[in-house]
Amino acid sequence: MSNGAKTSISAEYLMTVRANLAPRPVTDGLRVLDVTSGEVLGPRIKGELVSPSGDWLRLLPNGIAHLDVRVLIRTDDGHLIYSSYTGVLRQTVEDNVRLAKGEMLKDGDFYLVVAPKYETSSEKYGWLNGIQTIGKMVEFQRAGDPHFTYDVFAIK
Repeated sequence: MSNGAKTSISAEYLMTVRANLAPRPVTDGLRVLDVTSGEVLGPRIKGELVSPSGDWLRLLPNGIAHLDVRVLIRTDDGHLIYSSYTGVLRQTVEDNVRLAKGEMLKDGDFYLVVAPKYETSSEKYGWLNGIQTIGKMVEFQRAGDPHFTYDVFAIK
């Protein structure tokens, strides 16, 4: 058996998600981010993020954070879709200083990748139940207009 890959992965753009946040520090290592609202916009799905939705962000001592997110999407045609995902955020002390000053960080400023899964009883959106997706940060702002925007891709 060789040491190389036996297959490959491709991805198809699915949607862009913007989550508006209300952060609440709980402990030194845990922040709960209420997702107060947001929007979902893609070629096959459009909608809004509705309550209850949130992110439990576990901060590790080395500057890495693990995300545990649950959001509810209401599509523009009235269907409900539940999404849950984990992810990894890797940022430096300098990134934290920039965020604390209200700066918006964009793709390439630091590493933030998530792996959303979807559940719905909707026949129209039932195809979401059978795919794995990956999301990558577009922008993140912690002060002023706190939000997190990411693009989501279906893995093929």
